[in-house]
Amino acid sequence: MLEELLELAFADPDEALRQAAQLTAKGTDAAARSYAHQSRGIVLRHMGRSEEALGELREGLRAARRTGDDARVRDVQATYGATLVFAGRTRAGLEQIDEALTGATGPSGARIRMRKAGALVLLGRHDEALPVMRTALKEIIRSRDLVWEGRTRIWLSFIELCQGRIDVAESESLLAERVLLRTDSIDVLAAMENLAEIAMARGDLVGALTRYAAIVDGYRDAGRPMRFVGTAAHASAYLAAGLADEAVAMLEDRLNGTSLPALEQAEFDLLMATAMLAADEPERARTAARRARSVFSRQGRGWHEARARLIEVRAGLLAGRRVSLSRDALPTAQALHLERADEAPVALTAAGRIASGDERLQLWRRAATYRHRPNGLVRASAYLAGALEREECEDRGGVLRACGAGLDAIDEHRRLMGSSELRALATTHGRELTEIALRHAAHEPRSLLRWSERTRATALAQPPATSDAATIPASLAALRDNGRRLAEARQAGEPTEDLEKERLRLERAVRTESHTQSAADTDPQRPATAEEIVAGVGDGCLVELVDVDGTLHVLVVHNGRVRRRVAGTTAEVNDLLGPASMLLRRASRGRPANTADIGRRLQEAILGDAARLIPDGPITLAPTARLHGLAWSLVPTLHDRPFSVVPSAGQWLRAREVRRPTPRRTLLVAGPNLESGGAEVPVLARRLADAVLLDGPQATVADVLAALDGADLAHLATHGRFRADSPLFSSLDLADGPLTVHDLERLTTAPYRVVLSACESGVLAPVGAQELLGLAAALFSIGTAGLVCSVAEVNDAATAGLMVGLHDGLVRGDDPATALLHVRRAAAADPVAAGTAAAFVALGV
Repeated sequence: MLEELLELAFADPDEALRQAAQLTAKGTDAAARSYAHQSRGIVLRHMGRSEEALGELREGLRAARRTGDDARVRDVQATYGATLVFAGRTRAGLEQIDEALTGATGPSGARIRMRKAGALVLLGRHDEALPVMRTALKEIIRSRDLVWEGRTRIWLSFIELCQGRIDVAESESLLAERVLLRTDSIDVLAAMENLAEIAMARGDLVGALTRYAAIVDGYRDAGRPMRFVGTAAHASAYLAAGLADEAVAMLEDRLNGTSLPALEQAEFDLLMATAMLAADEPERARTAARRARSVFSRQGRGWHEARARLIEVRAGLLAGRRVSLSRDALPTAQALHLERADEAPVALTAAGRIASGDERLQLWRRAATYRHRPNGLVRASAYLAGALEREECEDRGGVLRACGAGLDAIDEHRRLMGSSELRALATTHGRELTEIALRHAAHEPRSLLRWSERTRATALAQPPATSDAATIPASLAALRDNGRRLAEARQAGEPTEDLEKERLRLERAVRTESHTQSAADTDPQRPATAEEIVAGVGDGCLVELVDVDGTLHVLVVHNGRVRRRVAGTTAEVNDLLGPASMLLRRASRGRPANTADIGRRLQEAILGDAARLIPDGPITLAPTARLHGLAWSLVPTLHDRPFSVVPSAGQWLRAREVRRPTPRRTLLVAGPNLESGGAEVPVLARRLADAVLLDGPQATVADVLAALDGADLAHLATHGRFRADSPLFSSLDLADGPLTVHDLERLTTAPYRVVLSACESGVLAPVGAQELLGLAAALFSIGTAGLVCSVAEVNDAATAGLMVGLHDGLVRGDDPATALLHVRRAAAADPVAAGTAAAFVALGV
């Protein structure tokens, strides 16, 4: 009964506190009191109330000594020592555990030995912990205590993982899971946490996130908060996925006003510093890392201190503090390299940036030796060091080979992911490799074209994966219903705070589910070569914009040639985007706007002298990710000619290969609450007698998706909402709620062409390294060949007339770019219609 109270401290802390209080209130014998205080101490320790826990354990130790039972004294003393370690008093804690271990034998001695090894692990002393833990495991196995065997194997697995023996670590965790499943112990979730970390070490991010989702559910079902170590590892997986903001939010939610033991608080600060660094907040990262490092130093935790110093060095480099970092960078790199830690190539690369001469080259060469690690991100870090070393040696070919190998490693990392969001964000890890490659390719036009294509819109070359396209996930269906209720509440002027909270919760659930999707079986398409692009363009014209170290390089491909010109800086262009958007907003609200001046300034900044190289006739334009939201017809050289915008030349070539469906089915959709009532839709329905018409209550998400699947042409007149904060929740309003990117990704066969007449329906969010997310990107990724959509607010009344004119051109056989040109010409005499026409662009073919 009393032994069970200690297990209850782990399995059901509230019940353990209740029973312990009953025992102490009864004034029972010393043995019972020792168990009660020990149980309370364990619970309070896990709650972060270290001083209260230590007080309880001192009471428990006094009671145990009154029993005259040495085994009881040793057990409480070992718990007391472990709690001192958790409280940051590491030397005193180890002394207490060693004292408890003196003379201890049998199962109780093995448990104390396991606690000692666990304390050494927490201090980062893995080499010392390993033999102690193995000895403890042998005795515990002989005692046939399944719970303690499982716990010991979990610790042993973690030690093996920290020392890089991944297969051994996995074997121990699987054994722990198998053993603990035969018990009712919640510790089985800790075994699953280890397996998730092992998946991360192998580079299997999707496998790790899938396990963490199951672990979160397990803790929720048990009514218990997730252990800090599990939350920390989960947040680390989010950082590997490029989800820095989500990692920060997860850590803050875990803390949420509660306190952590001093040991875990320092680890929390270190992980928060890592997340802040990933979120591009170097000063905050440096402050948190310095705080963690100071605590680790006092606690004698060298393993953790080295990692805190690494974050300080990296944050200092980003903040331009090279000189002040010279004392820390080299010893940090040497310590991590001695461990052969996964962080070593990053540390060695950072130290090399601060060093000079031969020492710099040697550091980068050491970092490059990690290029054979199983984790793709570790290999990419090693290849980055190799690229920097070759750059220092002025070996352009070596630089580009290293960059290519590093990007291949990142491709391998992201191609396992079914989520288009994760694939796009994963390219963040290759941003510097991309920048270096473009810098060294910039002076040879064909080489620059090849490397530009190698590094842009790569996520669109691989279709998203869904678990079952025929079944709508419960979380997505609930989110849709929430969207309908939110719209109704807003229209009625009712409070929406609770519905907004519910929306955020449901969006998190949808994203979590999407992140656990494995990649589809189809192989991603390789980047197009320069030769393929030149041949595909033929006597047409492709203009590709490339950002090289903050300056726009313009590549003009025409008649077998690739020519390059240098235009303005990206900063100059960015300064013009706001005023251009404001002028279009004026037009959408019925106020005339003169766009001639801003158009000339945009052309000079974006195209410069390259405008003179562009021949007469249609143009295909491949801008940088940041410039996809520009109303390109404002640029004078584009205004009076057909042009289409594409994420990359490779995407354009793929779109040209898409076969139009037969029979050619047209879909017309009118969504709710449009000022014009979707006025173009009835007109188009009369002209296109065979079209499928969905309007009013018939325009539901399910019916629209069913009709979209495999359509030749789909026209959706609905309100649109672009979500810069979460592009995959950009949506189109339908009768029963929003149709989001997550819905579009579930289509089996993409519609060939789509017209989206909603405001900002064509806006794409630049993420990662030259990747794009949004409604249009989702359609491209599943195989849509072309879209007509808006990149700004549009006037509903003017849009209706323009859309009728657009379809007249499509019926004549015009491609979307040519049909839009006729629309712009017809609207020229009306300033509001002209501004609205300028907001529409043709994407793809």
